[in-house]
Amino acid sequence: MYTILVINPGSTSTKIGVFEGDRELFTENLAHSAEEIAAFHSIASQYEFREKHILDLLRKRDFDLKRLSAIVGRGGLLKPIPGGVYAVSETMKKELLEARYGEHASNLGALIADKLARQLGVPAFIADPVVVDELSELARVSGHKLFQRKSIFHALNQKAVCRRWCAEKGRAYEDVNLIVAHMGGGISIGLHQGGKVVDVNQALNGEGPFSPERSGTLPSGDLVKLCFSGKYSEKDVLKMITGQGGLVSFMGSNDMRVAENGFKAGDPAATLYLKAFIYQVGKYIGGLAAAANGKVDAIILTGGIAYSQDVVDGIRTMTAFIAPVIAYPGEGELQALALAGIRALSGETPARSY
Repeated sequence: MYTILVINPGSTSTKIGVFEGDRELFTENLAHSAEEIAAFHSIASQYEFREKHILDLLRKRDFDLKRLSAIVGRGGLLKPIPGGVYAVSETMKKELLEARYGEHASNLGALIADKLARQLGVPAFIADPVVVDELSELARVSGHKLFQRKSIFHALNQKAVCRRWCAEKGRAYEDVNLIVAHMGGGISIGLHQGGKVVDVNQALNGEGPFSPERSGTLPSGDLVKLCFSGKYSEKDVLKMITGQGGLVSFMGSNDMRVAENGFKAGDPAATLYLKAFIYQVGKYIGGLAAAANGKVDAIILTGGIAYSQDVVDGIRTMTAFIAPVIAYPGEGELQALALAGIRALSGETPARSY
């Protein structure tokens, strides 16, 4: 039985969990104050600080680190790579420390995992980072030769719920066509064919449905005029797209429950924006169904917003004619990381080299 420590760093917290096989022994969310984070000049420089918090917690729980078979960290911003489990390498660490492909708290996952794993003499892995890129040739084409569509999405959770559905149905991931809508702070909707995500919206900053705090696809001509109006800086516009877009711009909140509660209370604005959100997600699912020539085995709704029965029912009404609609609410990222580590250790899916 493999025992796995998983580490998922966020901007103001570090989530960790210890799993024995697929059984959760415990999980914890270590909060970091704004003052603590502000003391560091970069995200990469935080990794020793966060490592200490993790070790202090494990000591308080009287957990014997020698029990660990491997440590799996959340994958960060790396070069585009196929999905899978990757052994942490020197090249990977160097790129994350330099923030070569961007600075994000998830970059710390591999760094912390590797340092702890070296002390214990066990492997360190990452799994299905947000930069997983398996797009088809057709899906990469944008509307201008200077631009190419990019794959940045919730790969870890998307692939985890696909494997869960396949396990429940006795199917192989490589043999099914699934459309997955991850609905959280960002929205990513992907088409999974032959074990690969062959098409997905760039969920970080500028494509797809709007989310609680992201604008999604905007009218490009109007956006260009706004950029050159002299009223906004580049930083202002980027914040409009990611952080201050979507529901934040409509209702001043990044909590979709505000719109849902307003909808239940009969508030016209909340009703409009909740229904618009459902409409945009459903429309994007329909577009991917066309990309799959209508051959879809299931539509899976996941992420925190999938806890909303109103949202699930609304999307199901729009899309059930395509395929059965299943909801797996929440993100389940810690368990997904643990299961990825187990697959690598068991040889089911050997770790890739980066």
